[in-house]
Amino acid sequence: MPGPGRSIVALPIVAASLLVLAGCGGSGNSKSADGTAVTGGSSSLAGQSITVYSGQHEQTVKTLTADFEKRTGIKVQLRSGDEAELANQILQEGAASPADVFYAENPPALTVLEEKQLLAPVAPGTLKAVPAADSSPTGGWVGVSARTAAFVSASGTPADSSPPASVRDLASPAWKGRLGIAPGETDFAPIVTRMIKTDGTDGAKKWLQGLKANAKVYNSNEDLSAAVNSGEVQGGVVDHYYWYRLRDEKTAAGTHSKLHYFAKGDPGALVDVSGAGILKSSKHQAAAQAFLAYLDGKNAQQLIAASQSYEYPLLAGVPGKAELAPLDSVGTVAPVADLGDGKAALQLLQDTGLLQ
Repeated sequence: MPGPGRSIVALPIVAASLLVLAGCGGSGNSKSADGTAVTGGSSSLAGQSITVYSGQHEQTVKTLTADFEKRTGIKVQLRSGDEAELANQILQEGAASPADVFYAENPPALTVLEEKQLLAPVAPGTLKAVPAADSSPTGGWVGVSARTAAFVSASGTPADSSPPASVRDLASPAWKGRLGIAPGETDFAPIVTRMIKTDGTDGAKKWLQGLKANAKVYNSNEDLSAAVNSGEVQGGVVDHYYWYRLRDEKTAAGTHSKLHYFAKGDPGALVDVSGAGILKSSKHQAAAQAFLAYLDGKNAQQLIAASQSYEYPLLAGVPGKAELAPLDSVGTVAPVADLGDGKAALQLLQDTGLLQ
């Protein structure tokens, strides 16, 4: 999903008491394997309604929310859009936000809200469902799925027969006129952040200047993937799932591009997560906690794995699509602290003229 860079800041320690997933009163409430309350007495959550602001893939989120409603009786009002715009909207709305849950494509947007103390702690059982490294280290949001950056190349071109060994190589004059980039994508900023972490601010700025000199700029990863497939440019960096979706759209006969992965440890081998958090101002805390527990439960994780989003599920024992490269062969999830708030990346993108 395309979108501009965003203003985000470092994670604080969230100071609030942990919320109890089940509603108050009675013990007749039963929970599914996902931890969601489904039946029983005065503590049943059926009939309640939550509002979810989602910057994630709309088709998949609609499938998830429909399944959640069916299993729990909790209604979901879904507001989908660019994650940066939605995060900024929540910042403006503050405690008056109608949102109960924020579901983001990348960690930095969640980091902003957590640092501003707008998120409530996630229930401990939900946090334990996925590896600790996939969620906020202070418990303000939980990871749901993962994706990795990759290099897509036009079939039969030098970029395909000799893809870059490192994302750093793309700043070399050898790539002039052959490269496409989508710097306005929310997925691009974390790569810049990784470059700052590994090569320093000056090194990352020089790299971006090289990309600007070499590349044609596209508005979105969808546009970039299509341009590579048509041979308009020889290659570009996208999240892996854009290529799979293009392949599904074009069919095998119409697919004239391939996917390559950077070596583990390279800044271009970026693996990051989508995640969700609960607004502290939510008046439906138990129902919102039930939704997060559902997202990291087996039913939802299997739906994510089978979806056309082509993302990796995080729950142990739920495999991704067989055609995807094993995630551990590509890289490890980038630490949340390394991705930070994205502010430094945004500044460099603006300083180099790649963003206005």
